[in-house]
Amino acid sequence: MSTAAKRTYLITGGSGFVGSHLSDALLARGDSVVVLDNLSTGRLDNLRPHPRLRFVQGSVLDELMVDELVHQCDVVVHLAAAVGVKLIVEQPLRCLTTNIRGSEIVIEAAHRYRKKILITSTSEIYGKNSSGPLREDADRILGSPSVVRWAYSTAKAVDEILANAYHRERGLPTIVVRLFNTVGPRQSPSYGMVIPRLVQQAVSGEPLTVYGDGTQTRCFAHVADVVDALLRLLDDEAAIGQTFNVGSADEVSILELAKLVIDHTGSTSGIDLVPYHEAYQRGFEDMTRRVPDTTKLRELTGWVPRHNLDEILTEVVRKVREDLAASTR
Repeated sequence: MSTAAKRTYLITGGSGFVGSHLSDALLARGDSVVVLDNLSTGRLDNLRPHPRLRFVQGSVLDELMVDELVHQCDVVVHLAAAVGVKLIVEQPLRCLTTNIRGSEIVIEAAHRYRKKILITSTSEIYGKNSSGPLREDADRILGSPSVVRWAYSTAKAVDEILANAYHRERGLPTIVVRLFNTVGPRQSPSYGMVIPRLVQQAVSGEPLTVYGDGTQTRCFAHVADVVDALLRLLDDEAAIGQTFNVGSADEVSILELAKLVIDHTGSTSGIDLVPYHEAYQRGFEDMTRRVPDTTKLRELTGWVPRHNLDEILTEVVRKVREDLAASTR
């Protein structure tokens, strides 16, 4: 890893869950950070005041603002996106506009000023491909464009294609990362994120709702491990022009996850299985497996996740209890 001179990073969506942790890590190592966020899903109190941190409230759809901020920074990390299955299903138009037009504006500005840009994509790229572990060159298997979930997957694919085209045709230094399920402190349960939602239900004594039959499996990576991967890629010139999976390969079924949450909280709650069409809408499709192959990331940077699922759950349970106690004071 290079010991690069201190730089100024623009993080779009930087007051959100992953962005705020990345901001903390960059500031801790001596870099400066400018956060651009419209606070639609991010929270200002995710950002701790710091002399080298500047917060700008605004949208990635504001071309003049994006242009000015990219011009002032050395490196761009584009995290701003409409995220979470719930939001994507309920507000598809807003998600498409933010995810396609927003990325286009940010990438164009990075090209105008020749700035390195890291674009965060998603494991949703793979669609219904439930073989695993999935490598970066695995096929995308998508359902009908009328199913909102695949519209989101397609929007993120457009972001990736745009970044790759700018790299190949215009020489823009781009890095694409596909984030799998990322969890940890500051993650909101509001947008359908499964671990904070299950923990909140268990701590509140409500039944834990598991969608479908609960046999679908996911892998959960701690946000600190994900940020570590992002920093390693940002610091490595060999990452430019490439795409990387970032996530844990520790697989667990959602039903098993709900049982683990009950164990960790000591809750007496039961588990309710909720059909997908009741949880979302008729025609909603889910994938049975979602496991990343992170060999490429490991071979380039030496990255391995350091937090296991037990540690993640212990931390999330503690945080949810602290937040609950604070709100009832």
